[in-house]
Amino acid sequence: MIKTFIDKLLGKKTGAAAGRGKSRFGKRVDVPVAVHGIDPELVDKRASDVVRTLKQAGFEAYVVGGAVRDLLLGLRPKDFDVATNATPEQVKGLFRRAFIIGKRFRIVHVVYGRGREHEVIEVSTFRAFLDNAAAEQVSGNEKTSKAQLAGMHHAVDASGRVLRDNVWGPQDEDATRRDFTVNAMYYDPETQVVVDFHKGIEDAKKKILRMIGDPATRYREDPVRIIRAVRFAAKLSQLGFKLDPKTSRPLVESEHLLNDVPQSRLFDEMLKLLQTGHSIASIAQLKELGLAKGIYPLLDIVVERADHTFVNAALMDTDRRVGEGKTVAPSFLLACVLWQDVKTGWEQRMQRQQPFPALQDAIDDVFDKRIGDVSGRGKLAADMREIWVMQPRFDKRSGSTPYGMVAHLRFRAGFDFLRLRADVGEVDEHIAEWWQEFQQADDARRDDMMEQAREEQRAKQRKAQPASRRAAPKQGNAPAASNADQPKAKTTATPPREPEGSFEQAEIGEPPAAGPAKKRRRRRRKPGGAEGGASSSGGGSQDSSPD
Repeated sequence: MIKTFIDKLLGKKTGAAAGRGKSRFGKRVDVPVAVHGIDPELVDKRASDVVRTLKQAGFEAYVVGGAVRDLLLGLRPKDFDVATNATPEQVKGLFRRAFIIGKRFRIVHVVYGRGREHEVIEVSTFRAFLDNAAAEQVSGNEKTSKAQLAGMHHAVDASGRVLRDNVWGPQDEDATRRDFTVNAMYYDPETQVVVDFHKGIEDAKKKILRMIGDPATRYREDPVRIIRAVRFAAKLSQLGFKLDPKTSRPLVESEHLLNDVPQSRLFDEMLKLLQTGHSIASIAQLKELGLAKGIYPLLDIVVERADHTFVNAALMDTDRRVGEGKTVAPSFLLACVLWQDVKTGWEQRMQRQQPFPALQDAIDDVFDKRIGDVSGRGKLAADMREIWVMQPRFDKRSGSTPYGMVAHLRFRAGFDFLRLRADVGEVDEHIAEWWQEFQQADDARRDDMMEQAREEQRAKQRKAQPASRRAAPKQGNAPAASNADQPKAKTTATPPREPEGSFEQAEIGEPPAAGPAKKRRRRRRKPGGAEGGASSSGGGSQDSSPD
């Protein structure tokens, strides 16, 4: 009794209170390899090197998060994160190529290799589990309260969303502040021990995705956890995982909290939903959980059009490429999703504009209406524009255009887009097959292919002519006019007009293909010294301008 009284005076928790305090941060369980069965060959050597370097410097360090979850399931993780009790500055000092990034969560990127071998191991410091009710509060958000947030380590906005969380703490508290139990385990590649505080291994065996703590509170702290719940459920659904009912129940009622999340962060989370190899499953989860609308405007369009033949083909192609270990680009998938808008706007404008300006204006309109501030991300917008602008140019298979096309930096993306359009019947399969062969052929074969394409074009033009022009009456009985009696025709060569919808190479900013200089032909004067009429403008080129 005296000990209990003294403990109360000192502020120590006793009896049941102490038990509750301990359970709040879980109970540490060290699980040996004989139980968890992780194959060490699946662990990235660079992640092991980071852990070893930190431990040799006297710090604790573990592979953490989704990588441990995937290792437990026998999967090879795509990304490896490391957690340690070393501060970001201490981590940075141990590696030659290491960079501290982030404001909300300060972490370190340790970089290995260059080019295709480029790999980043993300290293975070154990964080304390703090009561957000006691955190410093700002009235604005990340942008409007920048100056105020500069000196804060733990801060929230008016809704309770965490804006700063850089208070270091012990490992058990770090585990408690993570989201799902299966993502809160730590693996030491040297001892091959898994450290589990919240029965993550047990939930992995039961195939349950369960939020640590009260789900509604955790969604309020970071609303992006709503999207993460959908993504993990989609990724693991093929293995039989389900969201715990208590975890899924507050999702819809918490969705409005995403309105306060920066658009750039929502855009990045949307891409993770669509480009991690489970886009079809992610869209199915959004519909099943009642989140088909309201997360992000562009994502709403993807979900709405997921059943459209062309968009569905693009989503399936993206999942296939990720599954095969190939790269995917957000510009390609978004170009597929928004192609319907571009095509409709282009067709409407061509009634009053030339094809190329009509297409550019349609693209600008789509960027303004559908993408918003993302259009300011230069490379993404530029890549999408080039993919779209290439499409009508695939109709031109003569002159210098084919050579300029295959040399274009974005040709492969543009061709893949064309290939997908052919697969769903939007363009002639023959066109896609022609370009497939042309890009792989030698120069002699390319010349033959272009000559064949020219013959096909001439045949189409003859077929399109009126019957009266195709079968013009012969003038056999009329006396032939002598050369002297006929006016001299102007001899300046006029290039043939291109089919509507095709554009010259220079129109999208490419240098014209090099070729032999054209010889100038001298004009002849008409009899009597009269000069010929004004020259006609050649070929309808939209780059033409008066001298």
